[in-house]
Amino acid sequence: MKAVMMILPRLFLALWCAIYAGVATAHEFWIEPEAFQVATGAQIQAKLKNGQEFEGTTLSYFTRNIARFDVVTGDVVTPVKGRMGDNPALDIKSQQPGLVIVVHETTPSFVTYKAWEKFQAFADHKDFPNILARHAANGFGPAPFKERYTRHAKALIAVGDGAGADRALRLKTEFVALTNPYDAGFNGTMRVLLLDEGAPRADGQVEVFDRAPDGAVTISLHRTDAQGIAAVSVTPGHDYLFDGVVLRTADDSDEAVWDTFWAALTFGVPAR
Repeated sequence: MKAVMMILPRLFLALWCAIYAGVATAHEFWIEPEAFQVATGAQIQAKLKNGQEFEGTTLSYFTRNIARFDVVTGDVVTPVKGRMGDNPALDIKSQQPGLVIVVHETTPSFVTYKAWEKFQAFADHKDFPNILARHAANGFGPAPFKERYTRHAKALIAVGDGAGADRALRLKTEFVALTNPYDAGFNGTMRVLLLDEGAPRADGQVEVFDRAPDGAVTISLHRTDAQGIAAVSVTPGHDYLFDGVVLRTADDSDEAVWDTFWAALTFGVPAR
């Protein structure tokens, strides 16, 4: 009986990791706080989410899936050290008022495309034209083939007044908020800079998920300008997920032929 009890947690871990990889393919990944605004000294809790249309599965804390998990307050970067299976994955006490940036990057996962049409649909959705020509030019064969993907998510949380500013935090790809939605002078336009390996990503697609207080979600597509900046009108009382995907040839992989890097930014706009 003792041996069985020791084996069960390992089986659970293996099963959950398999589920984690399975649900993560071709869906958005984001950090979803229990509240985007908290009082100073209150708990900051946030779930890791994976799904579509700003609804999805909650993923627990497992180190094998985490490449980076930090909470940034001012100039202080604090790694998140949870316990295996923690849900929510983030549960810490806020220390001081200001803008808190939660950062999460995943380890690589792989998906096998058994039919070209599924990959084509993904490429069309995420705005990668001429993907068939690119695939052929690289000398890649027909399906089945593999894609390797990683997630690079940020969330903005206001503690107290939420004063402060986002900044580039050296993610593989990331959104940098150029405006603070919690600032008293916020004018209703969220400006974000989309980076790819630290460089502005010009003419990139930004998919915006807007969730109203009643749970209704609307989706719109936007583009960055020549400086990699997108400006999006947002509504008080709504929560937002910004999503942007980079697709490149996987030159350093013996398994995958394509790499995708997913940037996500979540925040709430205070009801004024």
